[in-house]
Amino acid sequence: MSRIRSRDTKPELLVRRYLYAHGFRYRVNVKTLPGTPDIALRKYRTAIFINGCFWHGHSCLKGRMPKSNADFWLQKILRNQTRDEEARIKLRQLGWRTMVVWECQLKPKVREKTLQEIAFLLNSAFLDKYRSPEPSSYTEEETSLSIAAEDDFPTDGG
Repeated sequence: MSRIRSRDTKPELLVRRYLYAHGFRYRVNVKTLPGTPDIALRKYRTAIFINGCFWHGHSCLKGRMPKSNADFWLQKILRNQTRDEEARIKLRQLGWRTMVVWECQLKPKVREKTLQEIAFLLNSAFLDKYRSPEPSSYTEEETSLSIAAEDDFPTDGG
C-alpha cells in the first residue's frame, strides 16, 4: 500500500488538465480545507474529490471487495467512506459545494461526457450565484448526475 499514490494520480491529472484548458483556475490538495480536496476552485467555492473506486467503496466492478482478508478491507473502506462524508459535511458548513468524481467515470468511453458535466456544473453554479440572492434548494436526489455532484448544483438544462 505504500506505493499507492494519494496525489497526482492519472484521474486527477485528467480532470486538472481539462479544467485548466477550459479556463478554470484551481488549487491542488488544499490542506486548509476539510478533507484536503484534490481540486479546490475558490472562485466557485467548490471542492472536487477524485476517488478511486476500490479505495472509497464505489458500487462498480473496480469497487468490489477482495475475497482474502475481507474483514480488514471492509473496515478500511468503511473508515474511508466515513471520513469522506465528514469532510463533505464540514465543507458544506463552510459554504463550499462538493463534487465527487469516480475513477470509473474517467474511462476513455465516458471521460469526455464526465469532464463536460463538471465544467457545466461549475459554470451553472457560478451563474446562479449572481442570478439569485438566495442559495438554491436542490436536494442530493436532484443532483445525482454521473459525477455524483452534491449540494446546490442545478441539473436541468444539459
